[in-house]
Amino acid sequence: MAPRTLFLFLAALSVTGMFAARPAASADVHPGFDGIWNSATATPLERPQRLKDKAFFTAQEAAEWERQVAESNEEPPPDAARKNTGTGTYNTVYREFGTRIVKTLRTSIVTDPADGRIPALTPAAAEVKRRRVEAIRSGASAEDLGLQDQCLAFATAGPPMLPYSYNSNYQIVQTRDAFVVHAEMIHDTRIIHLDGRPHLPSGIRMWLGDSIGRWEGATLVVDTTNFNDGGGFYGEAGGNFGWDRNLHLIERLSLLDADTLLYRFEVDDPTAFTQPWKGELTMARSPGPIYEYACHEGNYSLPNLLRGYRASEREAARPAVR
Repeated sequence: MAPRTLFLFLAALSVTGMFAARPAASADVHPGFDGIWNSATATPLERPQRLKDKAFFTAQEAAEWERQVAESNEEPPPDAARKNTGTGTYNTVYREFGTRIVKTLRTSIVTDPADGRIPALTPAAAEVKRRRVEAIRSGASAEDLGLQDQCLAFATAGPPMLPYSYNSNYQIVQTRDAFVVHAEMIHDTRIIHLDGRPHLPSGIRMWLGDSIGRWEGATLVVDTTNFNDGGGFYGEAGGNFGWDRNLHLIERLSLLDADTLLYRFEVDDPTAFTQPWKGELTMARSPGPIYEYACHEGNYSLPNLLRGYRASEREAARPAVR
């Protein structure tokens, strides 16, 4: 075979084997984690202001909250939809908002600070956010649009892995020396190394960072560094928080029961946030399968967004008719 053909063949064989082969028996392979998990939830990332310091729902309050969320996510009637003058978005048949709150009955995914809110950005990070939001509104080029629109990064892949309004699915596969997490959105796969290796040299920077893990009893503890600067991922579409190369992330994955995965994380990024913060959520086992999310291949929105911006500019520059 030609070198490139051989490389592509071996790469395909490697990926296929990663998801098809069963892990060999090993003390480092913990049963119960392998499979497909879904993080869709009615629990908000940040605690609503009206709940103040209330960290947990009662069972009755949780049921009422879920009822209100289901009602708010219903498809609007045709008359109301026609009054919307915007470009619109997916209707609810394509959404998966999540109908149940997390199994721990928390009122927010953010657990620390105590108010359940993400801490304020530093002044420098807030300025990056301001510039990025301004650029998104003008859309001078593809690079001005959000990282989600460019198919570069998505909140569900993280890390931390946070739910979205659809495709909040993950497949976990274990081997003797790795814990692999494949995110449906946007087809990112993170390999968490368990063989005791150190982090990569500081000059190597990646969208998902460099993850190494260790087992503490039945809990997988994941340490991730070596993030890139993210292009200023502050307040963009699909983004829940900001990161830069100084982000240090700790994640903990454990099983609440056979069908519930508890996911906890700690965010420490002193150049992005005024203080560290923590969060947790639960994921439910799902029968699957996960289908490919072809972001780039089906990304009609990015060129159409740019065409729309240019059409608006031409319209604004057209002389007024007297």
